[in-house]
Amino acid sequence: MSEAFIHEDVYTEEDYYNLPENIRAELIDGRIYYMEAPSRIHQEILGYMFKKIVYYIDQKRGDCKVYPSPFAVKLFENDNKTIVEPDISVICDQNKLTNKGCTGAPDWIIEIISPSTSSHDYIRKLNLYADAGVKEYWIVNPLDQSVYVYFMEKDRFKTTAYTFQDEIKVNIFENLRIDLTELGI
Repeated sequence: MSEAFIHEDVYTEEDYYNLPENIRAELIDGRIYYMEAPSRIHQEILGYMFKKIVYYIDQKRGDCKVYPSPFAVKLFENDNKTIVEPDISVICDQNKLTNKGCTGAPDWIIEIISPSTSSHDYIRKLNLYADAGVKEYWIVNPLDQSVYVYFMEKDRFKTTAYTFQDEIKVNIFENLRIDLTELGI
């Protein structure tokens, strides 16, 4: 995601949905941030994690839904100036799902970063997701092969750092573990 803005104007949800279909962007606090095309490694990680999560939920006959980007997430119902597109969104309250995406905080968000998005994902989005009530937020960094897991349920805020050599326990699910060594990166 580029740190460049369209203008210094304040944009709204209407402006976001009126962007050309081939433009990927996020609207945060009234500013539109363009998103770069993802790399091949980014897409491999996204596909692998998406499959693992969907398989787990299907096996458990769970009610959660999993959506890969592009998928619009309006974190705050009454805020028409913030819509994000996480790489993976897991929503367990299906009342939050709309025809346009999700309104309200997903239970789990995964962002796979690139060098141009690191401060955006590590700082801006971490604070935004914590304020919105996202329970679990993962930042996956393919360059240094690290995963930061932020568990933000109720009054608890716990951060754990992992490498791609670790098996990572998902906090919001009882027995789901993600093992990135299976990717062979």
